[in-house]
Amino acid sequence: MKSPFVVFPTHAKTMKADPKLESFPQAEIGPEMKGAEAVVDCLVREGVEVIFAYPGGASQELHQALAKNNQIRTVLPRHEQGGVFAAEGYARATGKVGVCMATSGPGATNLVTGIADAFMDSIPIVAITGQVYQKFIGKSAFQETDFFGMTLPIVKHSYLVLDVQDLPRIIKEAFVIARSGRPGPVVIDIPKDVQQARFRPVYPATVTLRTEKTPALARDEEIGRVLEVLSRSRKPVLYVGGGIISSGAQDELLAFAEAYQIPVTSTLMGVGAFPETHPLSMKWFGMHGTVSGNWAVHQSDCLLAFGARFDDRITGDVKHFAPEATIVHIDVDASEHNKNKRVQLAITSDIRHALARLNALGKKSRLQKPDTGLWLEQIKEWKRDYPFSYQPSPHILPQEAIRTLFEITGGDAIITTGVGQHQMWAAQFYDFTGPRRFISSLGLGAMGFGYPAALGAKLACPDREVIDIDGDGSFVMNIQELATAKIEKIAAKALVLNNQHLGMVVQWEDRFYNSVRGHTVLGDASNIGSPENIGGLYPDFVAIAAGFGVPGRRVVRKDELRDAIQEMVDADGPFVLDVIVPYTEHVLPMIPAGKTVNDMIIG
Repeated sequence: MKSPFVVFPTHAKTMKADPKLESFPQAEIGPEMKGAEAVVDCLVREGVEVIFAYPGGASQELHQALAKNNQIRTVLPRHEQGGVFAAEGYARATGKVGVCMATSGPGATNLVTGIADAFMDSIPIVAITGQVYQKFIGKSAFQETDFFGMTLPIVKHSYLVLDVQDLPRIIKEAFVIARSGRPGPVVIDIPKDVQQARFRPVYPATVTLRTEKTPALARDEEIGRVLEVLSRSRKPVLYVGGGIISSGAQDELLAFAEAYQIPVTSTLMGVGAFPETHPLSMKWFGMHGTVSGNWAVHQSDCLLAFGARFDDRITGDVKHFAPEATIVHIDVDASEHNKNKRVQLAITSDIRHALARLNALGKKSRLQKPDTGLWLEQIKEWKRDYPFSYQPSPHILPQEAIRTLFEITGGDAIITTGVGQHQMWAAQFYDFTGPRRFISSLGLGAMGFGYPAALGAKLACPDREVIDIDGDGSFVMNIQELATAKIEKIAAKALVLNNQHLGMVVQWEDRFYNSVRGHTVLGDASNIGSPENIGGLYPDFVAIAAGFGVPGRRVVRKDELRDAIQEMVDADGPFVLDVIVPYTEHVLPMIPAGKTVNDMIIG
């Protein structure tokens, strides 16, 4: 379901804009130029610093315009999917709109996974695509696809630009739409003849958008009802999601939790919204989350769901999720209310505003604050008795490698991940104390996300250490982006937890399919008995990295692990660390899909 907070342009997509200056108050008329040049000029005006763009026939005019511009850095990915994932990494690390570009046909379709990923995780990106000449549209021309129609289910909005005069307004609108309300992706498809057409652009200072429903701000009456519910509680829990990070509400959340002494647990999208080293933190909960977080939500009598959407990896069997709780759901997107879980109090609001009013009105309220002393003691016991843990092993364990990385970096790195077991272990064993430090494909779960996202995050935050924690299956899907890192001098590192298997699927095979291997072995099965038997392990990531001009190291022995991670962290440029780990490890705890907290596998 599309968000009711998708903002739509006041003009139909095929309606010609009035190029006259009086049509756009405070607008500016530029000199005559090509449409492609105007696109680049508009991007500069939107503050775009970097674009991830792969050229082709239908986008060549745009690349020629970029080549003549010295205000935007154009990064050439080695695959369009790498480009859109890098744009996401940039957006996730900064909150700014990430920008990518591709040609028509296969270039555009290679962006689809990244666009869908941004839609699922509410990440603001603008994807620009070249399109065939208008006279060929609908005629199965070379490299023609209906990219506008193809992406409708996975965007906040999309444009097919049919008149060059529309370009300045459309690009302005696209950036407003991408970052407003619940953020998300916008597609702009531009035929080649529109790129080549000459005109005098009219740059609007602002754009007028109509909305199905303007994003609301919680009324004080609604905030008062939340405080009333909270005052009657003895076992409250704050369940927070990515909306806290999108709205920049982490400080307001911290103040609210401390003022009312409410324990906090997050979704994976919300990791870092609340400091995970804080006494009130239960880290994150859900399928592979903390025992304390899952049990606390299950036994709560008041669940404050802020900026989250009750997805299935959080709720399990939704009928039995938080069965005794009065649930308050505050979210900017009203379509999320009662979509997956019926709640007692639904409030549509920007969460930062709502938390600010909760803090302000709470100070004036005569309502009694909940006495959470006994509840916090119970949670403290759960945290002590059921931490994330692993059994000692003579081999390097993935959990140990991640914890060692945390110790060496002091928890200050930006961590991106691929998708799989390593993704869950990264969130379990690396503690995040601030937002935008854990960057991962979560709603879509797209393998191959980790390293290109690290490139985008490193370009966005050049002074921060950026490390992709990846699996061998996920890393190889976009391994070609090592070439981008080398040529563009992007010092993003990759720590590959190499178990020669599709680890998460193997775990499910072990748990639910009698360990029958349904094409989940990536390496040579005859050489996978023990991590010491490394002669047949492939691909050789160190050799591949060397082929791209990137240094690397393979580590097998435990006594070499810390030194190897330190070498990676100390490297001036990109680096690949191939860590050989057993394939027999499982991510625990685990709530089987569709089950409840009562079915949780703890150890």
